[in-house]
Amino acid sequence: MLACDKLTTRSRLAPMTHPRTLASSVASRSLSSLARFLILRPPTGALLATARTKMSDPSSENQERDQLESIFKQKKILRTKVRRALKSMDPLQRSQEDETIQSLVLDAPWFKSSQRLCAYISCSALREVDTSKIISRILQNSSKDGHIQMKKKLYVPRVEDKNSHMRMLNISSVNDMIANSMDILEPAALDADGNEREDVMQADDPVDLFLLPGLAFDESGRRLGRGGGYYDTFLRNYQELAHARSWKQPLLVALSYCPQIVDEGVIPVTPDDIPVDALVSPSGVIPISPAALDRMKI
Repeated sequence: MLACDKLTTRSRLAPMTHPRTLASSVASRSLSSLARFLILRPPTGALLATARTKMSDPSSENQERDQLESIFKQKKILRTKVRRALKSMDPLQRSQEDETIQSLVLDAPWFKSSQRLCAYISCSALREVDTSKIISRILQNSSKDGHIQMKKKLYVPRVEDKNSHMRMLNISSVNDMIANSMDILEPAALDADGNEREDVMQADDPVDLFLLPGLAFDESGRRLGRGGGYYDTFLRNYQELAHARSWKQPLLVALSYCPQIVDEGVIPVTPDDIPVDALVSPSGVIPISPAALDRMKI
């Protein structure tokens, strides 16, 4: 596990860096981030070539299956370790980290400028980073320094079945949510008037920002979910939709407690795993992808 003080030290040093040195550092990080993203997201042509090889070589297909089984076992082991670390967190520390992470998001220019967002509704039983203050801020018309901010449009997840099928539906109030069979708050499929809620996949305008949960993360953008594949499936479908409509891809930002941040290379990945663009921990905001480096202006 990475210690959060390592990230804190880096954020403290950044403001003292000479502008030219900082610019070079950002450019270098942008290139390295791009390289890592190309590794995490293999080009379509490469995937097609791999698929053709598998079709003509049964041994290659068996090898791929064995590799995937090994990755799934590694993920299971890592999930167990992270769950134990989260369970052992001191309640006071967890509360403090919740407060810090939410404040970092709420104060961030990239959050304030986002008009359409998808965000998860935190579940304390799952020990997810709390999002209640963020959700409340999005749902209210806020004013600051006499300037009325534009009301944001919010979509939150609703799990439809056990086959990784999840939708993001629009809500305008916390009263639009009900507890599901696992006691997790979700949007009701119909509003108070009996009308279907707007599905983000049918919306006329693109989403600017996704706030994502997860079990483990690293500074290369790798994300380990809980094993259901709901977010990876949904994000892949939305990215394909944005590409088809020539929309700018949304910024994928994950929220993480300190014990959830692991060393690079610890999280095993498959071609189906979607990396995040940035990570918010109690130590600060960590831009990862070139898009995040640009929008977050470090």
